[in-house]
Amino acid sequence: MMECDSLISARARAIDVSGIRRVFELGASLTNPIDLSIGQPDFAVPNPIKEAAIAAIRADQNRYSLTQGRGDLRRAISEHLAGDVGWRVPSDDLELLVTSGTSGALLLAFMALLDPGDEAIIADPYFVIYPALGPLTGASIVYCDTYPDFRMTAQCVEPLITDRTKVLLLNSPSNPCGVVLRSSELRDLVGLCQQRGVLIVSDEIYDEFTYEDAREDGRCPSPARFTDRMLLVRGFGKSYGCTGWRMGYVAGPRSLIEQMSKLQQYTFVCAPSMAQAGLVGAFDVDMSEHVRSYQRKRDMVEQAFSGVTELAHSGGAFYVFPKIPARVGGCATDFVERAIRRNVLVIPGNVFSRRDTHFRLSYAASDATLQAGLQILAELMTEPA
Repeated sequence: MMECDSLISARARAIDVSGIRRVFELGASLTNPIDLSIGQPDFAVPNPIKEAAIAAIRADQNRYSLTQGRGDLRRAISEHLAGDVGWRVPSDDLELLVTSGTSGALLLAFMALLDPGDEAIIADPYFVIYPALGPLTGASIVYCDTYPDFRMTAQCVEPLITDRTKVLLLNSPSNPCGVVLRSSELRDLVGLCQQRGVLIVSDEIYDEFTYEDAREDGRCPSPARFTDRMLLVRGFGKSYGCTGWRMGYVAGPRSLIEQMSKLQQYTFVCAPSMAQAGLVGAFDVDMSEHVRSYQRKRDMVEQAFSGVTELAHSGGAFYVFPKIPARVGGCATDFVERAIRRNVLVIPGNVFSRRDTHFRLSYAASDATLQAGLQILAELMTEPA
């Protein structure tokens, strides 16, 4: 019998199984765990969006859409971007594409932009897919160390740019840290990248979940307000609680979007058609109550850890990235294993970083679950290992 192991590609071998899944496996034996590990909203999809998707299914709108996306959804996205970042899309220079989630968008972008030997700069800590985009495309991932404040600034990026650098991947609000870059920091990054011929890819999947103390002019700060010579990546899953629908979109230079569309034809084909129909009216749904609720949960977390450990301020998303105090060993993997023994699930920092000194906590949970978990975690950070 043929052994498949010998046939596996170097590309696949270069990518490890997500450490998040390992935590899920460790927690599988727990009964009713206090789960602060999940990176998705705990609220239901708003009814108008659900009903629109159901109506589309019943109306037999279940076939492929155009690769670029349904016309009515593209128009809704276009109107939203015009009001939010001032882009006129589509135009002679700009185009947009509906994608199978923002992860799908990032993969298409990196496939369209990078060849073996090219370089892309990402922040450390990072979202788990970012390092994998290197082996998937043959490119090299260059890590920008942002400890201890997790702010990816022009000052820390500039020394990393070489003649092989093509992409700077931004993520603000960030996963796993919740940090939101200021407009002044984004403006400096835009200026640096324009000067050095580097394309900014801005992953803004959490733009809706930017809290009052991090918003500027009532909006999530974005490099798209300073240039349209970049790729803007956004999505619907986090904003509206429909992560399983796999719905994202990108906007940027027409020449790049056309190449991404071509690649989508031969990979994802199109984003799920019934989900596209459900989200046509999404921008008219008011999510402010949920955003305020998560801001309040953020405040609960920061209050619980105040005086207990170092914690960068979370201005958005629904994560914090606390440091493991030296008095309890300083190792996130060991700390997370101790937390699991107390029935609490969080994610060790080495899943999101080359360091293992912090852990990610998601506060996308009920108040009762969050409060119970915070009490245990604060106790563990004050008790010797």
